[in-house]
Amino acid sequence: MELSAKRLELLKQVVPALSSAAVLWNSGNRSNELQIDEARTAAKALDVRLQPLVVRTSEEVEGALQSAMRERAGALMVLDDPLLFERQRRIAGFAAQNGLATISGLPGFAESGGLMSYGVDFEEHFRQAAIYVGKILKGAKPGDLPVEQPAKLELVINLKSAKALGLTIPPSLLVRADRVIE
Repeated sequence: MELSAKRLELLKQVVPALSSAAVLWNSGNRSNELQIDEARTAAKALDVRLQPLVVRTSEEVEGALQSAMRERAGALMVLDDPLLFERQRRIAGFAAQNGLATISGLPGFAESGGLMSYGVDFEEHFRQAAIYVGKILKGAKPGDLPVEQPAKLELVINLKSAKALGLTIPPSLLVRADRVIE
């Protein structure tokens, strides 16, 4: 899945003049390493300078966010990571206070005040996991079950955050949203 690329593309749709975006990520998370590589490729294609904000502990998040402001980031993308999940309210609050459009795949990010979230629909994901558990309990060997990618992705847009940032969400994006927070 190329979620980081799609998230950066969504930010660019909302902020067409975007030339610099910070990416908050945990370098201790192998998945984040793959996501940041994908974001770098997407940034080149979108002509956006990427500013990686590397953290390894929750205590480093505040300093990383301050770095985004010093470097004049025009937006912030938060990668999927448990460490960042626990700090999502603070991250969204910081972004709102500093006028940064934000996107993340973290569940609840838009509800926490972030501008957008785009990622796995966890309700559907857990339903699919339950189906697999049922198959295993009925005797299927886990090694014989196919590996599946999440089938449904969810786009959530927070219009309150957009208004506070002075941003207009393109109608084409609103139509694609699974949920809109007003």
